[in-house]
Amino acid sequence: MTDEALVDRMALPRPDVTASEAADILLSHYGLSGTLSELGSQQDRNYRLDTESGRYVLKICHAAYAAEELEAQNAAIHHLRAKAGAPRVPNVMTSTDGQEIVPVSVREQDYQVRLLEYLEGEGLTHRAYLAPASVAALGALCARLAEALADFTHPGLDRSLQWDLRRAGPVAVQLLSSITDSAARDRIAKTMVMAVRRIQPLAPSLRLQAVHHDVTGDNVVSRPDAHGRPLPDGVIDFGDIIRGWLVGDLAVTCASLLHQADNDPFYILPAVKAYHEIYPLIEEELKALWPLIVARAVILVASSEQQIAIDPDNEYVRGNLEGERRIFDTAMSVPFELMEAAILKTAGLDIAGVDMADWQPLLPEIERASIAYVDLGVQSPHFSDGNWRATDMDWRLLARAAAETGAAATRYGEYRLSRTGLHHAKAQATYTLHMDICLAAGSTVAAPFGGRITWYDQHLVLTGPEIKLHLDGIELSVDDGSEVAAGQELGTVSGETSSLGGLRLQLCSITGFEPPLFATPGQAAAWSALCPSPAALLGPGADAPKPETAALLEMRQAHFASPQKHYYARPPQIERGWKEHLFDVEARAYLDMVNNVTILGHGHPRMAEAISQQWLTLNTNSRFHYAAVAEFSESLASLAPDGLDAVFLVNSGSEANDLALRLAWAHSGKRNMLCLLEGYHGWSVASDAVSTSIADNPQALTTRPGWVHAVISPNTYRGQFRGPESTADYLGTVMPVLEAIDAKGEGLAGFIAESVYGNAGGIPLPDGYLTEVYRQVRERGGLCIADEVQVGYGRLGHYFWGFEQQGVVPDIVTIAKGMGNGHPLGAVITTKEIAASLEQEGYFFSSAGGSPVSCVAGMTVLNVMAEERLQDNARAVGDHLKGRLAALIDSYPIVGAVHGIGLYLGLEFVRDRVTLEPATEETGAICDRLLELGIIMQPTGDHLNVLKIKPPLCLTEQSADFFVDMLEKVLREGW
Repeated sequence: MTDEALVDRMALPRPDVTASEAADILLSHYGLSGTLSELGSQQDRNYRLDTESGRYVLKICHAAYAAEELEAQNAAIHHLRAKAGAPRVPNVMTSTDGQEIVPVSVREQDYQVRLLEYLEGEGLTHRAYLAPASVAALGALCARLAEALADFTHPGLDRSLQWDLRRAGPVAVQLLSSITDSAARDRIAKTMVMAVRRIQPLAPSLRLQAVHHDVTGDNVVSRPDAHGRPLPDGVIDFGDIIRGWLVGDLAVTCASLLHQADNDPFYILPAVKAYHEIYPLIEEELKALWPLIVARAVILVASSEQQIAIDPDNEYVRGNLEGERRIFDTAMSVPFELMEAAILKTAGLDIAGVDMADWQPLLPEIERASIAYVDLGVQSPHFSDGNWRATDMDWRLLARAAAETGAAATRYGEYRLSRTGLHHAKAQATYTLHMDICLAAGSTVAAPFGGRITWYDQHLVLTGPEIKLHLDGIELSVDDGSEVAAGQELGTVSGETSSLGGLRLQLCSITGFEPPLFATPGQAAAWSALCPSPAALLGPGADAPKPETAALLEMRQAHFASPQKHYYARPPQIERGWKEHLFDVEARAYLDMVNNVTILGHGHPRMAEAISQQWLTLNTNSRFHYAAVAEFSESLASLAPDGLDAVFLVNSGSEANDLALRLAWAHSGKRNMLCLLEGYHGWSVASDAVSTSIADNPQALTTRPGWVHAVISPNTYRGQFRGPESTADYLGTVMPVLEAIDAKGEGLAGFIAESVYGNAGGIPLPDGYLTEVYRQVRERGGLCIADEVQVGYGRLGHYFWGFEQQGVVPDIVTIAKGMGNGHPLGAVITTKEIAASLEQEGYFFSSAGGSPVSCVAGMTVLNVMAEERLQDNARAVGDHLKGRLAALIDSYPIVGAVHGIGLYLGLEFVRDRVTLEPATEETGAICDRLLELGIIMQPTGDHLNVLKIKPPLCLTEQSADFFVDMLEKVLREGW
């Protein structure tokens, strides 16, 4: 085909064939009729036909396209359908007279039509977000398709096509004439020139074969995985199939992903990795990939702009244009060199470094060993109580170290805590690509290698054969544009005599580019290849230690017993906390919405000070007499209802509930215990026995000892009886169990239950439920135990204790979790009479439960809670948070209900609001996506379909809003 013919075809609008005319074609040539729906297309006219026997796609093409080209498309489909392991493709249907391509004329215009099977599945383009697993699956699909087409040939593949990336330059020139915005046109043209310059020297090495050349979200179909994520497995629309560059096929796929990349070009890397693992690319192809992606982005934008000018009613093109502009902007957001480095590293190829062996000293008057390196990382001892957020904190620490030692420097490759930001959906640029040195003003600065001087805006660039040295803070003593030799003096450190000055240095291999000082963790490896460490200039201490997250996880799994699980399949390494925030070793901040242990918040200075002081003073056990145990016990008793004035101090909630059961046994002389299904009370032998949650123990319902009698959980949302009026129905299920115990004559020791159904997501018990159950238990001589470990201690906001919501007073109260703000501490509060019953079995002792340090920790928590009004905060912020969560129900069908009060809330996800089928897998995937967005969240409930929302009580309204905003983003965009 001549270039003129190609230009003419590029100017064609879609075939002008109405749905009525399409129906006539279908009936007359295929004998089919049914419901027609128009499908989008760039230059074809496509209709979907729904019939009782099946679904089909009618494709109407201009006669300007040679029949041989259409035959090639059909032949490729037949080839793939015969290939084992190839992706799903539609079948080609024949007309009533046996033709696969039928010539037709509509209103004196000639067209060619084909009928294909409609391939069932979901496309990807409409999704605002694709998980890494979906991105990788698209790359793998592209590779399997290319591999299956490797041995396919057809004369119709050798054709001129505007999408052929081998012709990207000339095609772009032709398309640019239709863009009226001169600034946009110039930017697009300049971009294409840069891309073509990088492609041309690689072009002779790029392999040619049959390629689909349009494996994009519009042209694939997918099936959901167990989590509801789409995994593409089928390919449609072979209209762009050609014999072209193999890597160009992947470039088209990657370019299509950029419209979902949220301006992060590294988003494509899972697709590149998956493709390369199946159908390996050579080095030249990997280097050409990003320039080809950029070229594709240019062609997409320019082609759509032209098509809109030709066919202004083409809503398909108009709808795609915004996404294509987004693709272009994302493609141009980073240097070509950066993406080349990222792609090579993703494929496992080494990137040659710069030889620095013969470099001369940068600071010839400074002894390298005398430089002190300041730790500004996440675990730095210099940081506490949020002081890293103060303006210029890093510089102040650096200057202080320099004043003490004479010269101090920051470290390259360090994830700076000061660079993190709170409430960010994306990881911030925390990885350091430069170094700052604080030293005596007037110190000599010399050229480590020979090169050319560039000086602008007080910024020096020394350009050598392989690398550029960027310097700030220097008084230059050589001329701009001059050539200098290695070791030659460049100038001196700026500043007044006898004062300290600051020198900033950075290496970078990109020409004509001022590199960023920091990189995001996801881009750190690629940027490090372009901006290498200047340790050769300053010594090995210049490099910060690299995080060993994967190795530490392996160590944990090797030696930390496997029943002790961790959150997430690939957990971040969390090494710092502050208030309601957690920070991993890459200085990524997360909002902690699950940590009910640190009730005051993480890193509270009052806790650190109080515990440290007590450790320095005394720490022993409660058989000694000291003030802290008396004062703390009195404080706890004063918080309990009248009559509950005897306190046991223990180490944990499990120990507290275990002791409560022993008290019930000792006081009643009986053994049988009543409990609720779906409950959790701990991991000791006794507390585990009354724990019936199958989420915590899948064998819970079949392994309870004979003395445990579990009754139906009064879950008013998804239980046997539903709604606020279900109290009597649930009480009716308790009586038969009690009567069966009565009939055996063994008696009842007691009843244990959470006052609010914490493990089910904070569901309140139906009104009056505990009142009647407590009465029945007490009539039989049993004791009533309120497990307040999770839900009590001010967390509910409106009540200090959960049992207050039910208007009852238990015989025994158990607490733990937040009462030590992370220090191992629990308590049992009961009457003196019940406590004395235990003495029949001997005295009780907990080594650390009532120690001076534990008691001081507990007292400090109570004091801070009162001073900072954290229960009031739990009520106010909790009510605001619950209101915002409830508003999601109207917009997202998966949101079934919001449970709980205060800052113990549960958001339940269901697949169907009538059947209440739990959305278990979706909930897990939602938690994973929330982690990407900076939220720590985990599921709970027997079906693991409830978000368990129990943050530190210092949670601010701003943090609550960030949580809901990110959650709604996930629900809106997908997971």
